[in-house]
Amino acid sequence: MPEIALLIFLMSLVTYLPRVIPMILLSRRTLPRAVELWLSYVPVAVLAALLAPGLFVPDSRFELALPANPAFWVSIPLFIIAFLTRNLFITVLSGMVLIAALRLFI
Repeated sequence: MPEIALLIFLMSLVTYLPRVIPMILLSRRTLPRAVELWLSYVPVAVLAALLAPGLFVPDSRFELALPANPAFWVSIPLFIIAFLTRNLFITVLSGMVLIAALRLFI
């Protein structure tokens, strides 16, 4: 039992330290404008990396046909809705309605 507690403590330390150390080191410094600009693209890149496999390769193969991959076709108007409204709630709600309607009529 003490080994498990020690393991949990060490795992939490390994998870916690990489998040806290940069925050402590960078909290009182002003980053160059180029670095701030570069960091502003990280969330978009991470989201795209998480989203792309589900849109383009849903069943471990590249498929763009409407019945096999409705999420890809729903994502196209959703990108436009997201760009025009810049509202997460409206975008998510539109996506839910569109995917439900598409699945109902396919």
